[in-house]
Amino acid sequence: MPGTMGSTSPMIGGWCATSFTKARRPKSSSVRGLTAPSHCPTVPWQVCGVVFFSSDAAEQLLATHVIPPLDACTYMGLDSGAPPIQLSLFFDIVLCMAGAMTEEEFVKGGGDASVKSARSVLWAALRAFPLSMACIPSASYDYMTTSASDHIRSLTLLPGSASHLRFCKTAHSHVDQPCLLEDGSSVTNCLLEGAVRLAAGSVIQHCHLQGSLEIGPGCLLSGLTPDSSPALRGCSLHDVVLQGHCVRLHDLSCRVFTLTGRLDDWQSPVDEATYLNMPWAEFFHQTGVREGDLWDAELPRRSRCLLNARLFPVLHACQALGLEDVLWLLAPAVVAGERLARWRAAWRMSWQELLPCLDREAELGARRALFFLQAQRKVQRVLLGRQDCSLLPLTRSAVHEGYHEAVLGTLDEVASTAGDAGIAARALACIAEVLSCMARGEGGLRSGPAANREWASAFGCLESGDIAGGVRELAAERQKWMSSPALLVRAARHYEGAEQILVRQAVMSSCRFVTVGPAELPPLGHWVQVMCPARLDLSGGWSDTPPITYEHGGAVVDVAVLVDGCRPIGARVRRIGEPELRLVSLGGTPRSEAVAELVCRELEHLQDYCQPHAPGALLKAAFICTQIVQFPSQKPLRDQLMESFGGGFEVHTWSKLPHGSGLGTSSILAGAVMASLYRAAGKAASTESLIHAVLHLEQRLTTGGGWQDQVGGLMPGIKIGRSKAQLPLRVEVEKIPVPEGFIQTLNDHLLLVYTGKTRLARNLLQDVVRNWYARLPSIVQNADTLVSNAEECAQALRQGNLLLVGKCLDRYWQQKKCMAPGCEPLAVRRMMDALRPYVYGQCLAGAGGGGFLYVLTKAPRQKEALHQILAQTEGLGNFSIHSVEVDTGGFSVEVMGCNPKEDAHPGQDVAV
Repeated sequence: MPGTMGSTSPMIGGWCATSFTKARRPKSSSVRGLTAPSHCPTVPWQVCGVVFFSSDAAEQLLATHVIPPLDACTYMGLDSGAPPIQLSLFFDIVLCMAGAMTEEEFVKGGGDASVKSARSVLWAALRAFPLSMACIPSASYDYMTTSASDHIRSLTLLPGSASHLRFCKTAHSHVDQPCLLEDGSSVTNCLLEGAVRLAAGSVIQHCHLQGSLEIGPGCLLSGLTPDSSPALRGCSLHDVVLQGHCVRLHDLSCRVFTLTGRLDDWQSPVDEATYLNMPWAEFFHQTGVREGDLWDAELPRRSRCLLNARLFPVLHACQALGLEDVLWLLAPAVVAGERLARWRAAWRMSWQELLPCLDREAELGARRALFFLQAQRKVQRVLLGRQDCSLLPLTRSAVHEGYHEAVLGTLDEVASTAGDAGIAARALACIAEVLSCMARGEGGLRSGPAANREWASAFGCLESGDIAGGVRELAAERQKWMSSPALLVRAARHYEGAEQILVRQAVMSSCRFVTVGPAELPPLGHWVQVMCPARLDLSGGWSDTPPITYEHGGAVVDVAVLVDGCRPIGARVRRIGEPELRLVSLGGTPRSEAVAELVCRELEHLQDYCQPHAPGALLKAAFICTQIVQFPSQKPLRDQLMESFGGGFEVHTWSKLPHGSGLGTSSILAGAVMASLYRAAGKAASTESLIHAVLHLEQRLTTGGGWQDQVGGLMPGIKIGRSKAQLPLRVEVEKIPVPEGFIQTLNDHLLLVYTGKTRLARNLLQDVVRNWYARLPSIVQNADTLVSNAEECAQALRQGNLLLVGKCLDRYWQQKKCMAPGCEPLAVRRMMDALRPYVYGQCLAGAGGGGFLYVLTKAPRQKEALHQILAQTEGLGNFSIHSVEVDTGGFSVEVMGCNPKEDAHPGQDVAV
């Protein structure tokens, strides 16, 4: 294996090895001083090309490139005027490290003086490094030959073959009926429509075929287009190689088909060789073809072979040529006269003549076009089949190769014709990905506002349920935003905005599980007060997040908890005589001073209910979702309130938890508000209805979010919520029974640590949803493990096993970090590292990124001990530790008089 030393860069690191395989040589236990390992059978071994240098050996080898005469192996030496020198990787460089080799033998074996000098330098540099080698059991070594049989065998590896390798039957291909591909066949970069049957031991590459077709064993088909399919129908193919080639003759481009047998030898003389697997004499007899048709008379008979036989029609004076002009050679008896005359009248070329005329650029272009054509079918198959297959590599490739318009068109078609909001949403997310890739990393941040008025008409169509019309308007608007990276990124944001509209519509299918019945209307001025616990998510979070929850299915283990002895979240509502809505946010307890007040007297005061940061947005959305107020409506707000309730409403809300706590505050507060509104309006809703009603509210509010928070805060105790991979979205909750006394044990071992960091769940949510729609394999796998870990955690709780619960918590935290990279601030990591020896498990509550850390301590009642540990840890900033207790009673709804009282567990504000 001769070569110049400068032609290969050694790999760095690890160990140095060579691989050997059996060779047909006289029996020997070594090759040029390289001894076979003792555990290998006594057989001859051959170097097969894998050499791995340790970092030290590589440095020593590279250092020799400036030492004469080895500098002549590189361009630096050549450019300095040194005569070139050629060395072998194996028999010069590697050989000097062989154990049985002596310096004298090695240097003298170098031939001329320059090589001997070079070997002396190599010996001095590398001799100190031991040479080891790896024997690959049952290995074989295949040289690339001109044999079609060898080539087909290397691509198929039939079942039962000696090789341990197995190839995938299809690669980068769309096959309508994959069941027709037998084991041991191979299809690469193909579009096979209809019934295309492929026998074992056959290969199809770079073909677009339309069935019904049957390809027998031992065949290789390549470069065939759909217009070739009619000629193949009814044709018996076995042991043949049939190829279409792009050929360029000066300024003329054409397609030429070649047909040979699998067993044919290209260079054997005509008297000793075959064509189409039969002796030439038999071929001449069957077809009527004469030797004079294929070779010039002056060509010596021993020089006549398949390689220079003019068999393949290229041009015809009167007619277009096609695949049938070579296929007739397989069944000449049927069409011999007509086809033979047509074949003879055509200008034909031999493979030897065709080879220099092959248009490789056109051939690669055709293969590229076919790749993206079948890729478009893959897009349709993956999206319409709801497959967990990532389209991101295809998207990037399409943009890089200039096929983005074709992919965008396919995505438009899927979104507009699927008839399913979930599928359409994923298609729009894929369009956003294409646009972002087109920006090539420029144009600004991917996340950002998506409410430009130019897109309003398209968004309006989607909001009204006209998905097809909305997709058409989106595509038309998109064309105006393609001229710069900044515009492309902004367009991508608006496509994600459109996707979110469809996700909201899919999630709002949960409304059918909201059932509201009549209840006694409380007297005017009497308060309805609801107090709720916080929630801790012990495992499974993110699997409850749309669209993951209805495309994959979710399971979350939650526990309702009192924080420092109280239910920290609450709301109260009363009817008032004035036909208006008074919205009041209290400081931290029901008796705190108001920190924000808002009065709504007109319907237009409610129109910003879908803007999460607008004052009172959650409360406005709650009035609309509970249907106390009809919005939009032609009837003024005053009239609606007077006709239905004889006046308006006053709402007070509070939370003792800090913003961004991770304890589910906003969703639980939404549940508290809706429960109190329903009751104050003379209605009653079950807890299951409230869970789904909050899902609906948060979609109307446009904050998104899943169902775990309201399950955790509205359902008492320890439970597991589940949702199936289907629409309409329905959440089912199962209470987890635990051993007697385990609740108290859990209370003694569970603590909350406020990290001092405010998490930003919305930012994390955008990234998670984007990665889910891209179906990154790591995200899909993580979604699987989130659900399985939730079931394991539920089982550990049933057993009352704190150690197993702790392991589930630790595993859950790793899963959260996989789902949302960046959710672990440095200060939190330091905090968790400091606590790790003292806890069974720990995890940031909610989405992560900040808020509360909950820990399951090894010893009971460790609040003070943990405080001392963290106080001695540098770089943590402000933190605080809080006790938690499992709330087995659940949230409370109480109708009171005009002077509301505190909850039975009032407590104080959570001091952070």
